[in-house]
Amino acid sequence: MPSIDATRDRLARVGQDHLLAFAGELSPAQLTRLCAQIDALDLERVPAWVDKYVRSGATRAGGGAIEPAQYFPVDPDARRRPWDRGAALGAGEALLRAGKVACFTVAGGQGSRLGYDGPKGCYPVGAVTDKPLFRVFAEGILATSRRYDAPVPWYVMTSPLNHDATVAFFKTHDHFGLPEPDVMFFQQGAMPSFDMATGRILLADKDSVATNPDGHGGAIRALAKSGAIEDMQRRGVEHVSYFQVDNPSVRVADPVFLGLHASAPDSSGEFSSKMVPKTDPDEKVGVFGVVDGTLQVVEYSDLPRELATQKGEDGRLKFLCGNVAIHAVGVAFLEKLAGDPDFELPFHRAVKKVAQVDASGARVDPGEPNAVKLEKFIFDAIGLAKSSIIVETDRVEEFAPVKNAQGTDSVQTSKALQTERAARWLERAGARVPRDAHGVCECLLEISPLTALDAEQLGERLASGKVNADHIRAGQQVSL
Repeated sequence: MPSIDATRDRLARVGQDHLLAFAGELSPAQLTRLCAQIDALDLERVPAWVDKYVRSGATRAGGGAIEPAQYFPVDPDARRRPWDRGAALGAGEALLRAGKVACFTVAGGQGSRLGYDGPKGCYPVGAVTDKPLFRVFAEGILATSRRYDAPVPWYVMTSPLNHDATVAFFKTHDHFGLPEPDVMFFQQGAMPSFDMATGRILLADKDSVATNPDGHGGAIRALAKSGAIEDMQRRGVEHVSYFQVDNPSVRVADPVFLGLHASAPDSSGEFSSKMVPKTDPDEKVGVFGVVDGTLQVVEYSDLPRELATQKGEDGRLKFLCGNVAIHAVGVAFLEKLAGDPDFELPFHRAVKKVAQVDASGARVDPGEPNAVKLEKFIFDAIGLAKSSIIVETDRVEEFAPVKNAQGTDSVQTSKALQTERAARWLERAGARVPRDAHGVCECLLEISPLTALDAEQLGERLASGKVNADHIRAGQQVSL
């Protein structure tokens, strides 16, 4: 551990020595903890970050000519781009049977925006059962492992904010039936929060630096640092199915998507993505676009209005491909990036309210945004892949995020989408689902992944009598 004098010298060289302003008031344990926290920061890069992201307000690399991205349509027979669904399914199932696929969930967030005190993954979302997000994913992973008779290890990236609570939640619930050695937790990195006026790193308390998680883009370094990539290689895992913690409808390991990712002629098997068609030009999701010849995600705020509203001959938006944060990533690609000392994803800037202590040591809870937080996004690695593909998925089938307490992307809209997906699966199998005159389900439905991973499997279960769906009536809540 560096001495306080060495720490003070490092801080002075980068203009951040105010972080030790209250050192004389701290106990030895408090001072040791503060110095350790400061020592973990990449202080030598702070001046460049302040110049580029705090003082200049830069959000991302410069623009360029933007073209719509090409994609594999959800209907393989579509004239836009025919493809062989059966071949993709076979390739993906072969990977799963061989134990070459792992799941990776980014779960560093808290449920504060939902009015929930705890990790977001512990938040109840099941349409009928109120199962927490972590249980929904665990059941999907367990069902996939059983279906293909092979382990599907699960890597869960937490943050310093929720790591201990997340690990305890899994232990309390016996890892939801998954073998404990097949679930690995590790923490993402942290970035200091900066005063937006001065560029000075904020103090959360006299003995604590104000920090924020470094974003899901920090996952690549964190996977390597934690030993997760080494663990994947030891297990023979070649591809990672990536998804974020707020989407209970995600197919945790979709064999069709994985098959295209690993075997499509125009895919390098390094980084592939799913998309859903945007509902309208103003939907607040990033879109996949080709910028100066390179595929990347263009944030909705960076896409010029005249491009966002353009339509093609088919009447659909030209910039249609909405990013839903579902990816397939090659383990060799992750290792290559993490092992490159020059590898660095760009930071994205967010202006937020951050509690702090002022120069007198008094705590300040700002009423207006006072700070700049910097984070990296994993989709910025897409442009580093040799050849990346995008695959369309149906919004009802696989995108029911829970981000807000009310309104758009709330638990209410998520449960409605979960119900609609269950109704579609049941109706495809010949079951009757009560609907009103507008076609809206008149009941709440939930299908556990342990019951069926897809509509075809549900049809098989109904036909065999293992699942009974004859009892669904209007006003009921039915969990299968």
